[in-house]
Amino acid sequence: MFLVTGATGGIGRKVVRLLCTQKARVRAFVRLTSRYDELEHRGAELFIGDLREQRDIEKACRGVEYIISSHGSGGDALALDYRANIELIDHAKDNGVKYFVFISVLGADRGYEDAPVFKAKREVERYLQSSGLEYTILRPSGLASNLLPLAESFRKTGLYLLIGDRTNRTSIVSTDDLAKMAVDSVNIPAASNQIFSVGGAEILTREDIPRIFGLIFNREVVIINPPLFLVDGFRSALGLINPQAERALGTFRTLLANEFFCTKEEIAKLEAIFNFRLESLESFLRRHLSI
Repeated sequence: MFLVTGATGGIGRKVVRLLCTQKARVRAFVRLTSRYDELEHRGAELFIGDLREQRDIEKACRGVEYIISSHGSGGDALALDYRANIELIDHAKDNGVKYFVFISVLGADRGYEDAPVFKAKREVERYLQSSGLEYTILRPSGLASNLLPLAESFRKTGLYLLIGDRTNRTSIVSTDDLAKMAVDSVNIPAASNQIFSVGGAEILTREDIPRIFGLIFNREVVIINPPLFLVDGFRSALGLINPQAERALGTFRTLLANEFFCTKEEIAKLEAIFNFRLESLESFLRRHLSI
């Protein structure tokens, strides 16, 4: 039995779909207000609960052999990225779970003090490494699925908002590829007790993304490129009203201000260990946008 947290999110939904396709038993941890009908239709067992509640985590872990933690923070890094994962690890140990796959974030080990999500993910990584559980930690860069709404907006307007340095490098990983790695990790000896940086098939600059949109939709690209200091000004003003929201925006600013990409050597290592070719961003978008 697999337990998948964040089962209705961009990564988790694809993980559950893949497991169901493989006829694996899967328990999908979902919120009552989320859209989970499709997962039930595919054969997943639903566990409706709240990752902020320790008792829900304890119940969800009963009878589980494998855990894939793919949930996000929802703006609450302390409760969800940190505490929920620590409790998942503790209950995994108590229930004799065989393997724990943790979806972290590329750059978690860089010490970004202004990014709550990065700090929380890194602490969970350390806790998992010292837990005695067999594990794989995947650190993805940008997710291709997150670009689908931007692509649809570009299709209608031809406009693309790009804040900060246009030339910063990035690796956009196919969310399908990431889900496959998460599922396959439990059966690949070379993935055991390892941390992997996970990117896509190519190293892109941030301005390459709207150019790919333009190529796909055969449209002229208009890039709106405001400077990063506008985000800083907005954060400062927001902090006067909502300090928690200001802290949460620190992760967003970190993502805008820094480069997040995998080297060619890291990409080659992924393809060798997981034994498949990584998908390009253009291919992913064409598949999911039916172009």
